[in-house]
Amino acid sequence: MSNDTQDFTRVGRVIRGMPASDGAGVRLTRVIGTPQLDMLDPFLMLDEFGTDKPEDYIAGFPDHPHRGFETVTYMLDGRMRHRDNHGNEGVLVPGSVQWMTAGRGLVHSEMPEQQAGRMRGFQLWVNLPASEKMTQPRYQEFAPDRIPQVQPAQGVSVKVIAGRVGEVAGPIVQPATEPVYLDIELAPGASWRHALPEGHNAFTYMFEGDGTVGEGEDARALDSQELGVLIGGPVFQLRAGESGARAILVAGAPLREPVARYGPFVMNTKQEIMQAFVDFQEGRF
Repeated sequence: MSNDTQDFTRVGRVIRGMPASDGAGVRLTRVIGTPQLDMLDPFLMLDEFGTDKPEDYIAGFPDHPHRGFETVTYMLDGRMRHRDNHGNEGVLVPGSVQWMTAGRGLVHSEMPEQQAGRMRGFQLWVNLPASEKMTQPRYQEFAPDRIPQVQPAQGVSVKVIAGRVGEVAGPIVQPATEPVYLDIELAPGASWRHALPEGHNAFTYMFEGDGTVGEGEDARALDSQELGVLIGGPVFQLRAGESGARAILVAGAPLREPVARYGPFVMNTKQEIMQAFVDFQEGRF
């Protein structure tokens, strides 16, 4: 692989999240889905939640509907119980992932299983193509021991949630967007390169420590709680700063379809959004 900088992914924009509140008053940071970054096709929203204060999360996310997209919950700390109106129920524990395809619609709740301690993680919303928006809801849910972890280089540890690192594939499968979702941890000063699928839209979000993305003159620093929208060549390179770094790297094939969204419904036309309200109010989810 040549060191020609045009081979390397660059940071096109740096975004800092905005304080937000959702559910019954859960405090979180919204990183995608803001005026600064409305969406990054196929990604509609990224929320980071992280607090030691029970009052920030204890009210949880009572029953609410979804239609037309997927929610991806990755728990770092804490426990969250989810239930839906189709009889599905489970508990997300630290290190677990739930990839929920809402499809034609469901009503679910996500409520803390703990009264105290740290609650931390991410929720990502991924769009569905028009051809799959009205599919039957389904779950891909994996405990921590089902998420492969690899050490591809000295001082580098990667959890592979979706996509591939070398010969290791993550457990999540979604042919529509061919997602990549990696949790990368670097020791101080360590660096790692990874080839992203051609044509995917991609971002990296630094959630611990700091580092630089890219190579040579194009290298750009990212501090903790900053998202870098990635552009340029396919070779992503991350180098940790003096205190190490931990970041998620997420990529997906863009759908390039019209997006009509209102709250928990994401469709292709305004008429489909109006129909979603009717179906929900008449109990057809």
